[in-house]
Amino acid sequence: MIRVFLAMMMCLWAVAAAAQSSFGGLARVDMDGSRLSDTRQGLVLELALSQGVPWRVFTLDAPERLVVDFREVDWRGVDAALLDMAERAREVRMGSFRPGWSRMVITLAGPYAVRAADMALEQETGAALLSIELTEVTEAAFAAASGAPKVPGWDRQDPSPGKAARAADPGLFTVVIDPGHGGIDPGAEKDGLSEKDLMLAFARELKDVLLRQADVKVVLTREDDSFVSLERRVAIAHQVGAGLFISLHADALIEGRAHGATVYTLSDSASDRASAALAERHDRADLLAGIDLTGSDDVVADVLMDLARMETQPRAEQLAKAIQMSIRENGLPLNSRPMRMAGFSVLKSPDIPSVLLEVGFLSSDRDRANIADAEWRARMAQAVSDAVRAWRQADAANAELVRQ
Repeated sequence: MIRVFLAMMMCLWAVAAAAQSSFGGLARVDMDGSRLSDTRQGLVLELALSQGVPWRVFTLDAPERLVVDFREVDWRGVDAALLDMAERAREVRMGSFRPGWSRMVITLAGPYAVRAADMALEQETGAALLSIELTEVTEAAFAAASGAPKVPGWDRQDPSPGKAARAADPGLFTVVIDPGHGGIDPGAEKDGLSEKDLMLAFARELKDVLLRQADVKVVLTREDDSFVSLERRVAIAHQVGAGLFISLHADALIEGRAHGATVYTLSDSASDRASAALAERHDRADLLAGIDLTGSDDVVADVLMDLARMETQPRAEQLAKAIQMSIRENGLPLNSRPMRMAGFSVLKSPDIPSVLLEVGFLSSDRDRANIADAEWRARMAQAVSDAVRAWRQADAANAELVRQ
């Protein structure tokens, strides 16, 4: 009943909002009037906005999360640590979700369902106060009420690549570059630097270098600071007929020390505990961003995946070796174990050679300085481009031998 009520309420709100010209542009958050705090029955979220915007709210299970969507809120200057004063909330995330959409995700400490939700408008100023009250319910009741409501105009797929990306270009070899994280999922953060921003910058630079090869076409899984689900990243590679897929990351490790570039290929069992933990953290991105994974199937059936991988996996491993060798030959820092394996979901395309490149670690002072340096990134981009060129030549030769 809660989910149905919220869906109806959001539909009415969207219709009313469309009729008010004051609902254009971004709404800013007033931190002084905003808080997330405990109550006797559960907890309450109060978000003070500079203007009213269309919005919706729902809950997701496993783990229990509250999701609030907006069209659209500017989160700059919002400190999640200062906003969250509730013992019953474990984590607060906010950011862009896809173009034109903003999202706040609150990981709850238990099954707290939405009891009431309302946005009050100040007639003179147009300012708005969103109030959401949550109350404790049973786990069964929470699970039954969870799921994204079917609100017209909201539940649509992640944006697809542009027309140029969709068009098949005969004679061109398509490389898909995947800048890790984005939008509500910042990835690693250290000393004011964000993994999502650095990898987007590096992806654009790598694209420019790759395009110097006359017969290469490059597609990015995201062109801006937008969230793209793991499944959608793989789907884009299939949609554009990718010849290879390179996912870019620069993580931070809380425990242990790690330096230098590392290249990962897919494996059901990780090559080491650190790689397993890294893959698990990457795959949690969809959950933390409020994706409803209830009833989701894997990208492909296991049997079909294994059959296709008999050809693709060795090619991916050769690509990883080529990238490692090129990075070394260009005098760039490599990890002490530069070739590793783990179960990254983003590498699970069975018919496209796919690797994940950790260009370095933001938890390393040396790596962080390197990754933030445009000149250093240019050298790394050239190294990866050289590796792609060498791999394509060797891969074509191997394919010819197989045909013979």
